[in-house]
Amino acid sequence: MNSIHDSVTDILSDSPLKLVISKPAAKDRTYQKITIEQKDGYYQIARYTEKQVFHENVSIERLYQTCVDSLETDFRQLNAWSKDKEYSVSVSKKKKVLFTAKASKTPYDLPWQPGHNRAKNYILPEGRVIPPLVDMGIFTSQGKVARSMYDKYRQINRFIELIDDVIKKENPPSLNIIDFGCGKSYLTFILYYYLTEIRNISVNIIGLDLKEDVIRKCNAAALKYHYDHLRFELGDINGFRCPFDVDMVITLHACDTATDYALYNAVSWNARMIFSVPCCQHELNKQIHTDRLSLLTRYGIVSERFCALMTDAIRANLLEYSGYNTQLLEFIDFEHTPKNVLIRATRNPGKSASARQKALEEAKRVIEEFHVDPTLYGLLCGK
Repeated sequence: MNSIHDSVTDILSDSPLKLVISKPAAKDRTYQKITIEQKDGYYQIARYTEKQVFHENVSIERLYQTCVDSLETDFRQLNAWSKDKEYSVSVSKKKKVLFTAKASKTPYDLPWQPGHNRAKNYILPEGRVIPPLVDMGIFTSQGKVARSMYDKYRQINRFIELIDDVIKKENPPSLNIIDFGCGKSYLTFILYYYLTEIRNISVNIIGLDLKEDVIRKCNAAALKYHYDHLRFELGDINGFRCPFDVDMVITLHACDTATDYALYNAVSWNARMIFSVPCCQHELNKQIHTDRLSLLTRYGIVSERFCALMTDAIRANLLEYSGYNTQLLEFIDFEHTPKNVLIRATRNPGKSASARQKALEEAKRVIEEFHVDPTLYGLLCGK
């Protein structure tokens, strides 16, 4: 009879392509399931709670300890698949270990191989020629995903999925959209394609950026794609005057307080939908001070990350106070960028005054505890 250590060693020696750790040992465990997939030189771990998933990238050495610790404390089942074998480890309540290994009836595909991706029903399907994706090098001229671009392909689909969740509920016939800090606008072009070609929605989109050469190139690309209702303008987020009633505001990686001005404008325009991926949240890290919770400010890296999360939590509550239903969601995997929080907000005209006030009071308590002065709070609530 194998021990947990021996079982995990045997499995990892066969370079497994996928592992699933399941059957929590108790109902109060934080995570309900753990999935692990082999990537290019490392393993990606996804830990699932009832409502969220948390990602981590590890070496095979770290993976060994993760599997052993999970089976010794939190879970009772591990299944794994290598290229031609299937493995199973079961741990009883009395810690008895049952280990099995058998030849696989069908070879297991790596998650980035074409067969695997075709099985998933992506909103932007492979096999359809999407000009911006071709120019980005993600699709070939035949509409196939380039082998090295599957991660980027999944990222873009994830972004569109987060928008689609709202669009399919609202089912609007038309949309007026502002994209603040559009940059090279890859996602703006993809959004235009998705809304017009897949959802058949009539749109007007304006992309706004401070770089003249970027605006010139983006307008040339829109002309090339015949995206007649997409244009780009030179301008600042702060104080921008919109030529139409705004339905949706998008701001991706607008730096530091630029996100706050974008959110403020969205609220001022009474925009129905807001999608924001903040970037470089330095403002509160320069201000933060607390006597009771000084542990959170003692270490630079902890303070920086805590302030980034606190910034977005305050923003989310201020949007709730402004009459929106707000979520903080994982935008893309942490391996690609630490800027992976998406603020998604939808206007709720029926939000009660008590719910709005509660959200504001929660934000105020955090602001007072850490002696910070967030820009969005000043814009929405006054100094």
